[in-house]
Amino acid sequence: MSDTATTAPFSRLGIVVGMEAEASLIRPFLPHARFGLSGATLSGARQAVLDLLEGGVDALLSFGLAAGLDPALAPGTVVIPRHVMVNGERLAASPALLAWLGAERADVVGGDLLHSDVIVTDARRKTALFSQTGCVALDMESGVVAEMASMRKVPFAALRVVCDPADRTLPPAAMVALRPDGSLAVGALIRSIACNPLQIPALIRVGRDAGAARNAVKAVLAQRFS
Repeated sequence: MSDTATTAPFSRLGIVVGMEAEASLIRPFLPHARFGLSGATLSGARQAVLDLLEGGVDALLSFGLAAGLDPALAPGTVVIPRHVMVNGERLAASPALLAWLGAERADVVGGDLLHSDVIVTDARRKTALFSQTGCVALDMESGVVAEMASMRKVPFAALRVVCDPADRTLPPAAMVALRPDGSLAVGALIRSIACNPLQIPALIRVGRDAGAARNAVKAVLAQRFS
């Protein structure tokens, strides 16, 4: 463990993720952290944060994949936002946590992160949200983390990696292919492809970009915490 990790500005970190597959990316680097799994639902995110806060964590991190809103961000871009925008309000991440995560590094992007209560898959909707908010990426957990942490006076931050870029509309099969634990829902995937085989090339791109996102965030974590 690096000096940076041993001098972390907290003793009991709680990490909120959408799926177990996301937790598995960061757990090897922060093995003593506690994890909350949202299951990619708003109610699940609230319960995950509440459980961590009631369990005594003294800092919260929102971690995982994100949808790109800024068209300049390619899949695999790691975002450590200065603010999380939720319900029109920009909530500031903890400066100490930002420094600990390495927010000033050249291989990560700052900017602000937008919270959404629902998954945003349409490229036109992403373009509109970027124009309206200026936020560079979007996810479903960070706003819940930011709001509940702010109410409890607990420091928070987010570390997200762009998976689907701003100019891409996700194919229908991508929305049914994963279970909340990150495993593949094979039956649902096959049924979706059977209904619309033309989405196969788009699915291949999604898989390729998801792999790039996983590799990129693991590289950043390894450089920071190994």
